[in-house]
Amino acid sequence: MNGVAWAMLGLAAIMSLADWVAVTRENSVLEYVSKPAATAAFALFAVSVDVEHTASWTWLVVALVFCLFGDVFLMLPGNLFVPGLASFAVAQVMFAVGFAVGETSGVRWLVATVVAIPVASMLARRFVGAIRSGGHTELVVPVSVYVVVITTMAVAAVASGSWVSIAGAIIFMLSDALIAETRFVKARPWQPVGIMVTYHLALAGLVLGLL
Repeated sequence: MNGVAWAMLGLAAIMSLADWVAVTRENSVLEYVSKPAATAAFALFAVSVDVEHTASWTWLVVALVFCLFGDVFLMLPGNLFVPGLASFAVAQVMFAVGFAVGETSGVRWLVATVVAIPVASMLARRFVGAIRSGGHTELVVPVSVYVVVITTMAVAAVASGSWVSIAGAIIFMLSDALIAETRFVKARPWQPVGIMVTYHLALAGLVLGLL
């Protein structure tokens, strides 16, 4: 890797740690700086690292930009959950396309799909049921669609055969499951920082999968 890429990776790590501290201490000022800065640094790492600029690379970089949009929507005060969810849904589609246009294996596609369908169904039942019980039926369709797209992204990551990317995709699913658990099922004190730790580890896995 070149010096700029190392610098961006280091900045991403520092800003991620700062965001974890901000969430733990409920420091909104620090969070407003560190949360988008971490995602932007991961995106700049992907742009600056010495790899071939393939179609997969392009899709991943654009996906990271939409992750940044989602970060901002979910961070700001007000009811911006749906715009944030939509931004991340677009990002997941782009991640999935990025994996799909690269080298994949039909066997891995099949195995991942067989495993993913019951997992996605279980998550959808849990969260959609909680959404309906809470009277937020307007969120049933957006959340259901998101479960489908992030599951598709994870399946595509498995099909790519990159273990680092696979880890990133699975951790991304875990992070988003924690968001849904916190918002719709039951909030626990450790969940906010757990969401951000898993999110940043997921982004790290997805961008390091370029190497």
